[in-house]
This record gives sequence, C-alpha cells and structure tokens, in this order.
Amino acid sequence: MTMKTHEEIGLLTSGYTATRSRAPLRISFCGGGTDVPPYPELYGGCVLSCTIDKYAYVSVRNHAQPQIRVISEHQGIDVLFDEAGGGHLEGKLDLAQAIFRRFRSGGLECFIQSDAPPGSGLGSSSSMIVALIEALSRHQGLHLTNYQKADLAFNIERNDLGIIGGLQDQYAAAFGGFNFIEFTSSGVYVTPLRLSTELLSELHYHLLLCYTGTTRLSSNILNEQTDNVMREEGRVMESLSGLKALTIELKRALLRGRLHEFGDLLDQAWQLKRHLASGVSNEQIETLYDMAKAAGAVGGKILGAGGGGHLLLFVPFTKRGRVREAMESVGARIVDFQFEEHGATSWLTTEDTWISRD
Repeated sequence: MTMKTHEEIGLLTSGYTATRSRAPLRISFCGGGTDVPPYPELYGGCVLSCTIDKYAYVSVRNHAQPQIRVISEHQGIDVLFDEAGGGHLEGKLDLAQAIFRRFRSGGLECFIQSDAPPGSGLGSSSSMIVALIEALSRHQGLHLTNYQKADLAFNIERNDLGIIGGLQDQYAAAFGGFNFIEFTSSGVYVTPLRLSTELLSELHYHLLLCYTGTTRLSSNILNEQTDNVMREEGRVMESLSGLKALTIELKRALLRGRLHEFGDLLDQAWQLKRHLASGVSNEQIETLYDMAKAAGAVGGKILGAGGGGHLLLFVPFTKRGRVREAMESVGARIVDFQFEEHGATSWLTTEDTWISRD
C-alpha cells in the first residue's frame, strides 16, 4: 500500500472507457433519530426528506496492474491496495476499501469527489458509498434495484465498518426526490411524494440552507442517543415518539400545500430533536437559530446528527434578505441549492483525460 498527497497526482491521457456515477446529498426535514438502531426495530421510525443538487461523484476504469488505486480529490489522498481490498489504510478511504472487498473487481483506478465534507449533515458519506456501488455495479454489468443499492450501502457502512448511524441516508441517495421513508422491524419502505412543480417552487422559496462553518463527528452524538434508547431514558423516548408524529404531520402539511404550518412544525421538531443527545445543539447553533427567528424565520433545524454542519431554515419569502444578512453577519454562509428528483445514476464515457501517474 502506498499513499501520496494530492499535489503528487498528475494527468495522463488515455483512451480507456470509464464508468462514472453520482449520488445526491439530502435534506432531512423531520424524523432523524427514529432511523437509528435499535429504535426502528423496537418501535418503528420514519423520516421526510429530499435530495438536492449536491453530489458524491465516482469514476472508475480498468487498470493493467492487479491493484486498486483510489484518488480522493476532496481529501487530497491517493492510495493503493490489493485487488481483494486488503491492506491497512490507517483510516484513509476505509469506505472505498470495504466496497471493493465486496465487489472484488480486479485492477482498477477509482477517482472520488464530494460537494460536501463528512460531518456536514447532508449525508455525504452514505451518498459516496451509494455512488461507489452504482459505479462498480455498472462497471461489472450488474443490475441492482434502488433497494438493493441502499441495503448494500447500509450493510457496508454499519456492519462491515461498524460506523454508528441511521438508515435514511442510503435510501435517500439511492432513490432521490421527495420521500416518506418508514423503518420497521421487517424492513425499510420508501414512498415517493407526488408534489406539483408550483408547490416545489414555493417550498424552495421558503428555504434557506446555512453552513455553520463547522463539521462534527456524528458517531459521538449517535452513540449517546443509542445509549439513551437502550436505557429508555424518558425525555429521549418522548422526543423520538413526538418526532415520528410530527414527521407524519409534516408530510400531510406538505401534500396539502400548507407551507406556513410546515414551517411551524419544523420549529416544533427542532425543539424535540435538541433533547436526543447533549451534542445535538451548542451555543453557536442556538445563537444562529435565535438570530434567524428574530430576523423573520418561522422554523428550522440542524441537519444530520447535529453539533455543526448545515442549518435549514424556513423563511417567508419577504424575510429572506433579512435572515441571510443576519446569518452572514456572524460568519455563516448561505448555500444555494435546487431540489434533485433523481437518485444515484451512472454512465459510460470515452473521455480521454484521466487522473493517473506512472
């Protein structure tokens, strides 16, 4: 196994056909936490989420050497390991290594890139796994359903690598669009929501995505939440039950186009989410949220497990400028986005510019 810095990566012209893929990142409106085992197996959970036009990207091609090379542009990492996925990477690109162990693809070069770093609250790690599965299955001529892609991604992330986390991200990335996702002891069920173009445009007008400027390690927060569930800690169990009920109400409000109610429900859901673990919120997040509401926001929530990443805000269109100014005045950044209706996709290319080196 060799490791190189991003600066050492060069360009090589070749005529190989490559397989490319991308999987979208997601916004979770409500229900996060009810998808984290063991809660869904014991009590059932649900989330309301959508995908956005931020992606995890993958490109793979055959390589003459019996090794697998993975280049991560956003991490500045270039690694080699054997074709069975062996070799200790010291925590570098473990996700890719675990997937190659599953596919056993022989000699390959793989280039990966993400629009958001891990810990941003947008499900980027799971989207990258789904994108890798999409690319490798297409490269090998395998046809996997969206459920199979998501199931495999979950098993790799949670079982092969032992990463603590929920079930929603893999299914959002595989399916794409607006979905009501249910988690039960018998499996995961994805129900796409049929929303008009007009309603989606109006909802988009009311949303601001704000990057707090910090990321966090979600496993610490989720470990605490899991311990709270195992101990049946009263306030946490009440909050999770309340989040399930609010997720259903949010779905109904959205389907009926009652967007101001949707914003109020987001605020109620945030009040419950804050009680799931001590690290979900912090002084910075509370300050941002209070400032946003003072400037006119109706509701919102921190995305993902919490502790940092992106803050989603529901804002009347006439107040967007004031809220944006308030967020930027304390160093937060508004991220422009659009909704993405498609899940993981792949395609073939004969593009002759490739990342490689001798």
